[in-house]
Amino acid sequence: MKDTSVTVDRVLKNDLCSGCGLCAGVSGNAIVMGTAAPGYARPVQRQPIPPSVEAKIAASCPGEVVAPWPNAVERHPLWGPWRQNMVGAATDPMIRFAGASGGALSALLVHALESGLVDRVLHVEADPDHPLGNRMRWSIDAAQVLSGAGSRYAASSPLAAIDRALADGGTFAFVGKPCDVSALRRLGRHDPRVAVQVPLILSFFCGGMPSEDGARRIVAAMGLEGGEVQAFRYRGQGWPGLTVATTREGLQADMPYAESWGRHLSREVQFRCKICPDAVGGTADIACADAWYGDETGYPLFDEEEGRSLIMARTAAGAALLASAQAAGVLAASPLPLTDVARMQPAQAQRKRMVAARIAATRLLGQRTPRMCDLDVMRAARLGRTYDLARNFLGTMRRVWQRRWRRGVARTPLSWRGVS
Repeated sequence: MKDTSVTVDRVLKNDLCSGCGLCAGVSGNAIVMGTAAPGYARPVQRQPIPPSVEAKIAASCPGEVVAPWPNAVERHPLWGPWRQNMVGAATDPMIRFAGASGGALSALLVHALESGLVDRVLHVEADPDHPLGNRMRWSIDAAQVLSGAGSRYAASSPLAAIDRALADGGTFAFVGKPCDVSALRRLGRHDPRVAVQVPLILSFFCGGMPSEDGARRIVAAMGLEGGEVQAFRYRGQGWPGLTVATTREGLQADMPYAESWGRHLSREVQFRCKICPDAVGGTADIACADAWYGDETGYPLFDEEEGRSLIMARTAAGAALLASAQAAGVLAASPLPLTDVARMQPAQAQRKRMVAARIAATRLLGQRTPRMCDLDVMRAARLGRTYDLARNFLGTMRRVWQRRWRRGVARTPLSWRGVS
């Protein structure tokens, strides 16, 4: 038995944890998920683990290794593998209104349940006992799926109970952040139950996981005390939807999405997200995103509109689900030229172009990064402007150096092993 997980210890020391909960989920309660300042989900080891568990963690943890993109009909260095690229929305107005964009992700999950493709769905919803945070839940019908509709920009650990979920039997759809999906795909290499019992894995384009401090600052800016908040909605109920806080006394305050994300939440994104090579859910069966409308310069507008979703089917299973949902009339979608994706998601395009520069700066100062092969990191970098690459390189060096200086960690040589 190992006293501590070498992988978990290394990932935490290098600030590479995404909070997915995979290590806790396969450890038989030897590792549990807790909260670390300023409000990120982090593992805590309470008991020794056997070598077999350490092997699963080392091979699956997204702070250690990122799952490569699968083969597909088409592949793009920014947007990943894809078979179908579409824009559309749920035909049910309630689902479209409740979702963070056009409700496509929720509509696909509801259809998967009602058509018998899966028995249940594992997804995130707001935690009623901790309104700024999240909890995982099982849903077996449309009403339950809609209870978790809308983006939740708070820590979640959807894989913290994955072994128990697989042991329960049956089939289920999994919805998670791209890093969660990577961990589950990698776990499937060691646990054959994943391929059999999780026939649908869905994700979304991720802007990074903010700490809870970001939400607390939103509440403070609204003039409300955090302890008084009874309900907190990050987005949804429209597109993009307002950020809304409600107190126990019935007072309600709101904030536009552009302000809540742009001025508060985006400044609290954890370090692992800043060097993420796959924020677009490239290993999911389907990944959805906001299909933003742009202004005259092409930059997305965040004015309230009828929601619409970008829908990328990446695998044969994803393409089959998308076609089935369209045939059943639960999703209205039309093909979208891939060139339009960059106009809808310019921040994601820039994020991927800058990953190589950020990795180089991180490794130059001796900090580890996850292994990330076959994710087109270098191809994406060649699409970036030299000025932007240099600026991101220097900015990342500054952040890493400040952190390393505070911790007093010695420098190790730069290496490009495990990046492609």
